[in-house]
Amino acid sequence: MSSTTLQPPATRPGVPALLKPLARAARGLAILLAVLAAAEGLIVVFGVKPWYVPRPSLVIGAIVSTPQPYVQGFLRTLTETLMGFVSGAVFGVAIAIVFFRARVLRELIFPIFVVSQTIPVIAFGALVVLWFGNTLLAKAAISFYLTFFPVTVNALLGLESVDPRQEALMRSFGASRLQLLTRLQLPAALPQIFVALRLASALALVGAIVGEWFGDTVGLGVLLLQGMYNENVIGIWAAIAMCALLGTGFYAVVAAAERLFVFWGAEQ
Repeated sequence: MSSTTLQPPATRPGVPALLKPLARAARGLAILLAVLAAAEGLIVVFGVKPWYVPRPSLVIGAIVSTPQPYVQGFLRTLTETLMGFVSGAVFGVAIAIVFFRARVLRELIFPIFVVSQTIPVIAFGALVVLWFGNTLLAKAAISFYLTFFPVTVNALLGLESVDPRQEALMRSFGASRLQLLTRLQLPAALPQIFVALRLASALALVGAIVGEWFGDTVGLGVLLLQGMYNENVIGIWAAIAMCALLGTGFYAVVAAAERLFVFWGAEQ
């Protein structure tokens, strides 16, 4: 008589789990459409002049009728934002590890970082453009400036939040400093790091747009300035809408990465 061994079913993502991102996107799109429809109706009912707040249909129509400058500006600002965000995030985590391991360096250098953040971004942007010229690198540098500090602070807080008893346990099993960092300290700091990354996703976009205000021919910041100089209110709102689309999408990508890597804190 042969015995039958019961095996657990293979673990694979269920359909509801796979549909969660699509459900979130559909829900967000439905809310957005409802808000736009409500705004359209309120503006018409109360007779708000386009000079103050144009109807959303006019803003969308301006983008659809001349899509090229908005698409080019979107891609250019996205490139600048990504360059500054990625470099700032990597630098922020790396310098937080250095500060965590070398307290003397933290006491010497960290106050300089704090002072640097008191400089208005407009003033810092002027210096960056003088140093690097009116280039893509200059815009990315301003995004980097606004990104690295919150990442550094939160990564350092996360590294310092590790339970010393866990470190002692791993050391008792012969774990090296590198193993402590990669298997305990950095994973424990990930929630704090992603808090900073979500904040930095918006700050990096602000840095890129501010950098474009110092002079450029392509970018969402350029479209904002052109709309202001030409007193084109609909054009300004169209550029704002593209900025909102870029910022929201960027934030959503960072939030999705957080759910992927900080899986123990993800929603069930």
